Amino acid sequence: MPTTSIRPIRTFVQALMKLQRDAQLITSTLDLDVLLERVVNDVAASIGCVEVSVWLRDWETNEMVLHGIRGCALHKKGSRLKIGEEGMVGHVAATGRMRYAKDVSVDAYYVPCDAETQSAVDLPLKAGGEVIGVLGVDHKQTNAFTDDQLQVLKALAGHIEVAIENARKFQLERQERERMQREAEDARAVQQGLFPKTIPLVPGFAFETAWHPAGTLAGDWFDFIELGEDLYGIVLADVSGKGMPAALLMSATRAILRSQVKVDSSPSGTLLQLNETLLEDFPMGKFVTMIYAVLDARSREITFASAGHLRPLLINGECSFVDVDAGLPLGLGASSYPECKLYLKPGSQLLFYTDGITEAMNADDEEYGAVRLLEHFLTPGACVEGLIEEVKQFGYGAGLTDDATAVLIRSR
Repeated sequence: MPTTSIRPIRTFVQALMKLQRDAQLITSTLDLDVLLERVVNDVAASIGCVEVSVWLRDWETNEMVLHGIRGCALHKKGSRLKIGEEGMVGHVAATGRMRYAKDVSVDAYYVPCDAETQSAVDLPLKAGGEVIGVLGVDHKQTNAFTDDQLQVLKALAGHIEVAIENARKFQLERQERERMQREAEDARAVQQGLFPKTIPLVPGFAFETAWHPAGTLAGDWFDFIELGEDLYGIVLADVSGKGMPAALLMSATRAILRSQVKVDSSPSGTLLQLNETLLEDFPMGKFVTMIYAVLDARSREITFASAGHLRPLLINGECSFVDVDAGLPLGLGASSYPECKLYLKPGSQLLFYTDGITEAMNADDEEYGAVRLLEHFLTPGACVEGLIEEVKQFGYGAGLTDDATAVLIRSR
């Protein structure tokens, strides 16, 4: 017969049953370190144990590692035991069966720890049929645990198993999210590196740009390409889709375009050759809208062609959209790209922009639209960053749901 515990058996069982009722608190804890601290402290406080410990399996070394401990002077967090070779913990981890040492002084597997310990029970913690850990409970009474008490401890171990697995899954998911976030941030840095480091200094002209991705990465981009003899290529494009896929297609399109302008820098020829290349390489259903312009700083003429892009806005005392015969977006099908030529007299401005501006929605599902765009640039001192801020405010500060990019060419 077991000796009489410090606490009556009924009180002991009631304490363990309370732990079971409180198990929801344990299983709802998703931080593994916090969980194990709660386990060892709650069990020790409830049943007056000498020591409570939780060991978890290290699958790489096949050892048991101490992750939670209360009441032991010998073992510290991080202590290791070889499975099947060291202590009751190693034995339970190897066999997958509970080990109850009624008298630790005669138990073949018990490794002495605290001098007060007279009896000890180690219970396997399993997941998917595999031992993932061991719960150890030591007591200062010989044969301190009845069969009923051991059954309650087994039930408690079941709750701890679930809690550990939930916490581990959450930890893995968090690590994966953090990894993906780091990769996205690295990708954003790479993408930002593809944009012009400086805006070109062109006599008689000034440029303003705004690039505001809806997320970490974007499919919108702009570029300036010096073509020689006071000629400058100006690009504004919008790749279909969002995020990483759009950013990858943007990068590929930019590289191809920059290689092709060396062969034929004319807007129509550039878009024609670019479209033929993208028709071969782009995934089905993906496309790019683009305006490609060539500015002649000497003559103040700008020639551009459009691949399904929004009409540019000309600000010349009054605002009006430039009618341009746009071809198909790049990557959808064979198309031609007629050119349009404008003379930019001093004081005039030309705006290229993406649909993340005009198609921004407010709470009433109303678009920002072309009219508001016109009105913005009829305001003295209007600029592209002010435009983006106005678009954001139009959406009641909810942020952009699509990439918003603009290039403003000012003729001085």
